[in-house]
Amino acid sequence: MSDLDRVRQFYGRWAHLYDRLATAPGVRSWRRRAAAALDLAPGDTVVEMGCGTGANVPFLREQVGPDGRIVGIDVTRPLLDRASARAAAEGWTNAHFCAGDATQPPISGPVDAVLGTFVLGLFRDPTAVVDGWLDLCRDGGRVAVLNFQRSDHPLAAPVDLAFAAFLWAGSPGWGWPEEPVTAAFERRVGAGRTALAARTDERCYETFAGGYLGLLSGRV
Repeated sequence: MSDLDRVRQFYGRWAHLYDRLATAPGVRSWRRRAAAALDLAPGDTVVEMGCGTGANVPFLREQVGPDGRIVGIDVTRPLLDRASARAAAEGWTNAHFCAGDATQPPISGPVDAVLGTFVLGLFRDPTAVVDGWLDLCRDGGRVAVLNFQRSDHPLAAPVDLAFAAFLWAGSPGWGWPEEPVTAAFERRVGAGRTALAARTDERCYETFAGGYLGLLSGRV
């Protein structure tokens, strides 16, 4: 089974639970910070790679306003169905969702910004993926990626074990046994961040949630 099929199968099976977790109060605050890192303006067009159930859309809409445009891309149809239903219920007429692979997004640029939350660890070649996202942006556009990570806090060691278990339970079948899941995840996230940093200016990196979340953004 391909990585893409594993992702579709895993997130499709757990779409309802994923939606509840993605829109939990604490998680919403993380998503608001990720959207803010894009420094969007009214009327901008932003593309979200791996949009899931549309949990980031409210915070993106706050910035782009009614004249802006939000395009959400995801490979998992049950997640997209929930995103579309949420958009219809909320009256988000400027939010559009389409089935597509974030490694080869079915959209042409230039756009004003690209957002990827909790997706870098899913890609076998995150460097090429992030390069593609950067290519979509206009000069001066901004890309932001939000990801889980292990914490360097001195008291975090016991929680890091739980973090490893979380990755193992939440990974869609990749990594082990060819490579431990935690190592594969950290390598992929690190490679994606490196690619973003290499081609952007005005970079900003911040951690929160006790160091277990890292948010990197930069201007093309």
